[in-house]
Amino acid sequence: MAAIVLTRARSLAHLAYGLRYIRTQVASPLLSKENYDYDLVVIGGGSGGLACAKQAVQLGAKVAVLDFVKPSPQGTRWGLGGTCVNVGCIPKKLMHQASLLGEAIHDSQPYGWQFADPASVRHDWATLTESVQNHIKSVNWVTRVDLRDQKVEYINGLGYFRDAHTVVARMKNDTERELRTKHVVIAVGGRPRYPDIPGAVEHCITSDDIFSLPRAPGKTLLVGAGYIGLECAGFLKGLGYDVTVMVRSILLRGFDQQMATMIGDSMVEKGIRFHHKTRPLAVEKQPDGRLLVRYETEGAESGTAEDTFDTVLFAIGRQAETGSLQLDKAGVVTADGGKSDKLDVDDESHRTNVENVYAVGDVLYRKPELTPVAIHAGRIIARRLFGGSSETMDYRDVATTVFTPLEYGCVGLSEEAAEAAHGKDNIEVYHAYYKPTEFFVPQRSVRYCYLKTVALREGDQRVLGLHFLGPAAGEVIQGFAAALKCGLTMKVLRNTVGIHPTVAEEFTRLAITKSSGLDPTPATCCS
Repeated sequence: MAAIVLTRARSLAHLAYGLRYIRTQVASPLLSKENYDYDLVVIGGGSGGLACAKQAVQLGAKVAVLDFVKPSPQGTRWGLGGTCVNVGCIPKKLMHQASLLGEAIHDSQPYGWQFADPASVRHDWATLTESVQNHIKSVNWVTRVDLRDQKVEYINGLGYFRDAHTVVARMKNDTERELRTKHVVIAVGGRPRYPDIPGAVEHCITSDDIFSLPRAPGKTLLVGAGYIGLECAGFLKGLGYDVTVMVRSILLRGFDQQMATMIGDSMVEKGIRFHHKTRPLAVEKQPDGRLLVRYETEGAESGTAEDTFDTVLFAIGRQAETGSLQLDKAGVVTADGGKSDKLDVDDESHRTNVENVYAVGDVLYRKPELTPVAIHAGRIIARRLFGGSSETMDYRDVATTVFTPLEYGCVGLSEEAAEAAHGKDNIEVYHAYYKPTEFFVPQRSVRYCYLKTVALREGDQRVLGLHFLGPAAGEVIQGFAAALKCGLTMKVLRNTVGIHPTVAEEFTRLAITKSSGLDPTPATCCS
């Protein structure tokens, strides 16, 4: 009997081994026969590239990730993990939190917290940057360990194409390593742009530099009014610095413009200065180390002027890091017939114009430049290549938040986009001002605490977009983003019982439309 059991056990063991062998052969697409070293090489070690690589390995593929950070013009370097971890979302949110804590200190006094000398409370820039950089370095380390544990080969080299199936890694010591691969995913992301004016590159910084700036920024000029510029302006002002924002055209291009205007007004209320219809002409370093900025303004107050700053930060847009990839060697053509630095891909597969070359993340043409988007799309690419999946990335109705002092969260269509898509007469906008409970005691301004939903006018009124300006906007909008994906209607929203007292419940209380002309200001918080 024992012999029979032992024989069966050995048979099962052999079967299990055989199944594992078959899975390996299926998942790893016949590397030896096709003369490839890898199933997949990912160029770029940011969020999207790493997500794709790790998912591919989990599905049995042999994968290498190339990552190399070229220093900024000011010499700033960082480790593995891409923009989000090192010079983007994570340090930005930490500095935003530092700014909010400073405001909370002053808010705490009416709540009974006592300080010997409240006026003496000061912020220390060096402590903040050290804490932020220590956290980032810990994430860099954990990321490298995770790649090792998951059997993803990490190569600290600058990648470029020799042909569609050959990627070369140029190492720090100027040696080169050639990698033959069946598939390539381009995930190189982007870097900040500088304007073509005297002194910009030599003397000014970008978001690549601000989070590790070795000195306090002092009086700061932010050039650019996209979300990066406004977020940096917001936390710097909250930390106690004199801040000016230079705006060439409009605030938050691509976002709902009513909300963008309210964000700007709320920042003015905080003491941030805005120069509208203005662009810098030159930046000159003075003998005392300060920066003299000459600029011109168009419109009613047209003319030139100058001012002196301790720090000038450009946030005028980003460019894809495709210039050093030698895409032509692989036959890859950039978007807009080669005029763009970004890549156009097939919406289903994320394939470029070359059959085995794919792209993901901020390098994509006219796609949301958001970390969760890149992560989600990267995993889908891997599952399609190595897991037999047919799923596709849905770029519609992606939620986002702008971490200005008063945060702005949104998902779906702006009011302008809804009107363009459906016609102004076919949409209804529900809106309201509201009063966060935590603002009452310290008597903080509620002038710009506002929300709205944009919906179709007919039937149950399907919601097209939700917009929220106020505290914890990202936390508020995330749940409503899932509801929007599920076909949220105003009927369902009005039939939802809110959690009281929260700011998120204000969406369930919306009853006044813009078309009615009624005042959307509440009389009380509890009725």
